[in-house]
Amino acid sequence: MHRARDKMADAGVDEIAIETFAHYYRLLEHGETGMIPESTIEPVDMEKLADVEVSDEDASEAIRKTVVIKLNGGLGTSMGMDRAKSLLCVRRGLSFLDIISRQVLHLRKEYDATLPLIFMDSFRTSADTMEALARYSDLPVEGLPLEFLQNKEPKLLAKDLAPVSWPKDPDLEWCPPGHGDLYTALRGTGLLDRLIEAGYERVFVSNSDNLGAVPDARVAGWFATSGAPFAIEAVRRTPSDRKGGHFARRKSDGRIVLRETAQTLDADKKALADLDRHRFCSTNNLWFDLAAMKHALDVRQGILGLPLIRNVKNVDPSDKSTPEVIQVETAMGAAIEVFEDSRLIEVGRDRFVPVKTTNDLLVLRSDVYDLGDDFVLDQVADDLPFVDLDADHYKLVGEFDKRFPEGAPSMKKATALRVEGDWTFGHGVEVIGEVRLEAGKAQRVDAGAVLSDGQSGTPAGGSHG
Repeated sequence: MHRARDKMADAGVDEIAIETFAHYYRLLEHGETGMIPESTIEPVDMEKLADVEVSDEDASEAIRKTVVIKLNGGLGTSMGMDRAKSLLCVRRGLSFLDIISRQVLHLRKEYDATLPLIFMDSFRTSADTMEALARYSDLPVEGLPLEFLQNKEPKLLAKDLAPVSWPKDPDLEWCPPGHGDLYTALRGTGLLDRLIEAGYERVFVSNSDNLGAVPDARVAGWFATSGAPFAIEAVRRTPSDRKGGHFARRKSDGRIVLRETAQTLDADKKALADLDRHRFCSTNNLWFDLAAMKHALDVRQGILGLPLIRNVKNVDPSDKSTPEVIQVETAMGAAIEVFEDSRLIEVGRDRFVPVKTTNDLLVLRSDVYDLGDDFVLDQVADDLPFVDLDADHYKLVGEFDKRFPEGAPSMKKATALRVEGDWTFGHGVEVIGEVRLEAGKAQRVDAGAVLSDGQSGTPAGGSHG
């Protein structure tokens, strides 16, 4: 433990972050796995935003005392990127950062609100992000920063919990502590106190790759009038969420918990995937009361004590032959169990449009969504199409872009698009119903081609590339 602590101190890591890491290190030493057995939890129910009455006055008043924080520490490494994922171009030449900034600027005008927008960046995303935001000169709010940095911690060798040494690429010796670090970083940077002193009452936090997470005044009004210290927006799980985390209620004390996949025993994987039993997953859109959060951190000496997530990886994630390491992580949504009167609210899928893969990116870039004057995504299609692109050709953004040089096909009448093999799409292609494309060698879908229901193989109007 001393070696890990010294390493963090030498790297200038904040004292509170070091103490928080030490807390989890001791848990690891004692064999803590962070698992949440199915036998200890039961399904949870909740109210729907659609059924809640929020007056215009409550909504306006609440949004005026709200701060927006976007989690922006991720590089799109799984999509082959080496810079902030939020720099990806999404629509009409605009990136995630552009759209988020414009959403907030629009809401400020609409509600005559200061609505500060602050990014939690990592040491890898900070410079890119600040450079991209420089064009929005009216974005910063006087007296508040545009960003604060999440902490970093050493990766630990799985065999003996020693901090790993990797001279070949010392950056790989470090990892972020998961987004549960939000609270540690807010306190350690002094930002939590600054926001309270400036008169703000609540924070809305969401991921920068989820453009559906607009700081909505109606949700702010619901949260403010609920009196809850902490709340999370949830959505109904769909088959694509089977492997992901979900909400439940702990039998021992009735608290709401968020169980992640990494906290689920192999024997409980079937229950995890049961969409009728555990019906709700997190959007990672959360709301918390600033004063309540400050109090919770103060009484715990800065350590909220979120459940441990023990993540086993390789030192070099792209090389399975490198030593196994443990990354100590926490999830920010897990703070729901810290507060006794936490709430959940079911929101529509329109508030949850995450981009984790190029499959998601294709749907987002297509005409399934329209981007209004308020820069809010409007789902034009009745249903979201299921997209499964061949990972060998489309997984990395650079390869994906080459195969859609004229932009995404029209997908608003599509139910599914499955692509196997190497297909390049021409301009103005339309996908209708369920379409499967298969090819043993490179193929081209001609401009203006209409791919329709049940079609597979070489499409009408398609040609060999």
